[in-house]
Amino acid sequence: MRVAITGASGLIGTALSRHLKGTGHDVVPVVRRQPTANEIGWSVTEGRIDEDAFAGIDAVVHLAGAGIGDRRWTDDYKKLLVESRTAGTGLVAEAVRSASTPPSVVLSGSAMGYYGESLTETFDETSPNGSGFLADLCVEWEAAAQPVRSEHTRLALLRTGLVLSAEGGALKKQLPLFKLGLGGRMGHGRQWQSWISIDDMVGAITHLLTAPVDGPVNLTAPNPVTNAEFTDTLGEVLGRPTFLPIPTFGPKLLLGAELAENLLFAGQKVVPTVLQQTGYEFAHTDLASALRAVLDN
Repeated sequence: MRVAITGASGLIGTALSRHLKGTGHDVVPVVRRQPTANEIGWSVTEGRIDEDAFAGIDAVVHLAGAGIGDRRWTDDYKKLLVESRTAGTGLVAEAVRSASTPPSVVLSGSAMGYYGESLTETFDETSPNGSGFLADLCVEWEAAAQPVRSEHTRLALLRTGLVLSAEGGALKKQLPLFKLGLGGRMGHGRQWQSWISIDDMVGAITHLLTAPVDGPVNLTAPNPVTNAEFTDTLGEVLGRPTFLPIPTFGPKLLLGAELAENLLFAGQKVVPTVLQQTGYEFAHTDLASALRAVLDN
């Protein structure tokens, strides 16, 4: 397949590109700089993408967007988080719809934040959206992708969980403290963490390129854990103690109250019903094996 990828230089995009190239696919990055051969140029801020960008493209994997946890959530940054996703997705949708030979599938990014926070509920793809900034962001993000769908093109929405990789994301930021024996549960530790290994993230996306899926898909492993369980398991894998709980005031002071509350002290129990129903076989179904795999790479 000839696969165009936005966000191709990010954590997921880099791993996905490497895998697809290694298995004989042709990867076409969508880039903000001047494109070279076999690349597509675009600018979200200018609302511009190369003319007939997706002609001859079999699939589009749309992963681009400003990082949720990269900066404090000021009003300006929250606006950027929304606009980078809705405007970028709208640009992709417009290019797909106008392509002379449109791709057969678009896999468009979203996140498990769609479901909102809960300590007790279990969410699958049929669950309604929650409330709050992240849930509202995901609703708008997914809505911007809807015009992609046509008789020629199916649309899968990637409601992504906590991606485990030593090369980036939340785990990479946690590792230095945990390796020093200073890691601990966040607050009460009962908040759910719905995770997926980077290998399964790439595997699931590859699966969805050809699986007959149209609509939302939870990209999480089958066995979510609480933050306390995650903390204990990571400590065991690293051979380090994890007895020092992290009080809420420290991260809130460092990151800002809203960002810390949403990313560290809230959570949701999300299960991958659609992936399992369509025959995807997870490489890592339990947290310990996933952590060992990503930390051994």
